[in-house]
Amino acid sequence: MLDSTLMGWNVAVGPKLTTETDAVLVQRARDGEYAAFEALFERHRTLVYRFAYQMTGKRDDAEDMVQEAFVRAYQHLARYRDEAKFTTWLLRIVTNLCTDQARMSNRRNALEQQEAAGALDWMTLGSHDDPVENLEGDRRKLALRKALAALPLHHRTMIVLRDLEERDYPDIAAIVGCTVGGAKLRVLRARRALRDRIAPLLEEVAI
Repeated sequence: MLDSTLMGWNVAVGPKLTTETDAVLVQRARDGEYAAFEALFERHRTLVYRFAYQMTGKRDDAEDMVQEAFVRAYQHLARYRDEAKFTTWLLRIVTNLCTDQARMSNRRNALEQQEAAGALDWMTLGSHDDPVENLEGDRRKLALRKALAALPLHHRTMIVLRDLEERDYPDIAAIVGCTVGGAKLRVLRARRALRDRIAPLLEEVAI
């Protein structure tokens, strides 16, 4: 898995650093204390990896993205604004990396290769408008994975942030660069797009 040696950091994270807040660690890293940034890496690498994997569907790509995200974060610490949570800023970096990756790849092939794991609560709690409420277990998960993989990147980003990562709307707004109201609207559109993608998949399963 990932470790700090991959980043080129070999400074041990002391117990005192592990108890510091993100804000304190960021400031200490800005002041040139490498161990402080390594502590941030150790604290948040799992979050970044999980998000990157849900966006790319590939372990190797996700691991590469984690490394690149933290390298960029370290290089641009001076640009980090303290009013935003550090994790929000990190996920915005990953989102931008995903966008760059999609632009460099053939869109059709990229969409076919994307995969996201897990079920969406809002899709499975059971409502009359829910097209998958009668699916069970693996069938439901497979339909969700295929439908999510087929979404355009901007819709998939909103589904992953809101329904898989369970980020709140202010965080989502900060990550994608819009207002809170805009984030809510984008999530609504993404969910509708996902339902539209699921409908034909359910017909295939039923045949």
